[in-house]
Amino acid sequence: MNRRSFVLGTASCATFAANASFWGKPDKVRLAVVGVMGKGFSDWFPMVKSGKVTLVAICDCDRGFIERAQVRLYKEGYRDLDLSRIPFYSDYRRLLDDADALKIDAITVSTPTHTHGSIAIMAMKKGIHCFVQMPLVRTLWELDYFGKTARSNKVITQMGNQGSCLDAFRRNVEILNSGVLGDVTEVHIWTNRPVWPQGKAVADWIKGHPKADNIRFGLDWNAWLATAKERPFLSVYSDDAGVYDPWKLGKNVYHTFSWRGFRDFGIGALEMACHMMNLPFRGLELYNVSDVECTYTRERNEISFPMASSVRWTFAARDSKCRPGVRLPEVRVYWYDGAQMPNIDRTRELISVFSEIPTTGCIISGSKGDLMCVDDYGGKCYIALAGEMSAQDTFKHPACTAIPRSIPFSMPSQSGGFANSHYEEFLNAVQGEGAIYAETNSRCYSDIGHSIPFVEAILTGVVAQHVNGKLKWNSMEKRFDSVVANDLLRPYIRRDYEF
Repeated sequence: MNRRSFVLGTASCATFAANASFWGKPDKVRLAVVGVMGKGFSDWFPMVKSGKVTLVAICDCDRGFIERAQVRLYKEGYRDLDLSRIPFYSDYRRLLDDADALKIDAITVSTPTHTHGSIAIMAMKKGIHCFVQMPLVRTLWELDYFGKTARSNKVITQMGNQGSCLDAFRRNVEILNSGVLGDVTEVHIWTNRPVWPQGKAVADWIKGHPKADNIRFGLDWNAWLATAKERPFLSVYSDDAGVYDPWKLGKNVYHTFSWRGFRDFGIGALEMACHMMNLPFRGLELYNVSDVECTYTRERNEISFPMASSVRWTFAARDSKCRPGVRLPEVRVYWYDGAQMPNIDRTRELISVFSEIPTTGCIISGSKGDLMCVDDYGGKCYIALAGEMSAQDTFKHPACTAIPRSIPFSMPSQSGGFANSHYEEFLNAVQGEGAIYAETNSRCYSDIGHSIPFVEAILTGVVAQHVNGKLKWNSMEKRFDSVVANDLLRPYIRRDYEF
């Protein structure tokens, strides 16, 4: 039995986190990377910049990304880091087969969402700590499996909703936790996503192209599909496809980036809820969803996500953990994607401090006032209490400045850059450093104590987008009151990709 097996097999999560230094802090965390460019690069590169890791393996189904990553490293001034000298894998299964030989301590999982669960769960079973991009997984069955695996193997995880590390975000969570808004019963969240192709035009075009295109040089298409059903590789949409592409992201069908719009690979616009719903979820102590309903869809189909949707969740009344003895009321959370806006009078009052309506935002309404967030990450917020006709920055409003601190700020990043401390917090936790957060019982603020119930709520909304009517959700049993909805709980898992 090696040292890692002994520690992870005998200590509770909290005890392991608190006493990791018993074995002596490792000089460097031995890091493996799955997913090299895009979010991949912005996940693993800050870890390299921190000076806390040794890069021991790289995995990407697209070999061309290695060359692109090398160019980025050169531009960033990291000319001595030669990726060609690091073991490379195109299939994550082969990487994890070699995990013991590579002595991997931690792994980043920055891949299309449909592979998050299989990669992370296989890694956690080997005692490897996991940084996993948001959302943790694509389906509710995988989420339950993820949580059970993390607990049974006593590993540290961190979900990639990087706004969680921002001091401004944590301060706004404290403000909401304080009860300054009184009894909060409504939350409205809106986004300009999707900005990638989805909707009926995508579905129609896919149905009309059953033949495969030539697979791009360097792409392991089988490894890219991984657990998903086999299908022909399709390179780019034709000029007459009529797909939605407002940000001119390109005409890629699946790889790269545009996989987000497909039901088999992503979760559509609701992936942004991992950022935008984070503040109300934590600040209002929203835990278990009692019911969910998709009240509007535009261009719903069986292949991709709708062009626009509205989802309503109900969170039952609950006892506050932040304010013992306080009973929090039922809350309804309303989600609008596809550039929709909530049609409520208070929106117009609160936005009077801006020259134009933010394209993404959140309004949290209580009996004593309202708070409006005007960014994706919960860091820029304005508050207006009862009788106040315009909002003030939460860092300037007297009612907010009087609220005491309660959540540790994250450690300052050694490498600079937006939210880089989120990555370093993960590495610090692996090395047994940093505060233990009461919410997660971990040194990672987005460990499973938060990320599992949070993503559970979001994924119930994903199911609701494809099923008519209100769905009651039983979090203990992980079941809906609908046979049709329960059929969507589990992913398709291709033979030889079981986990």
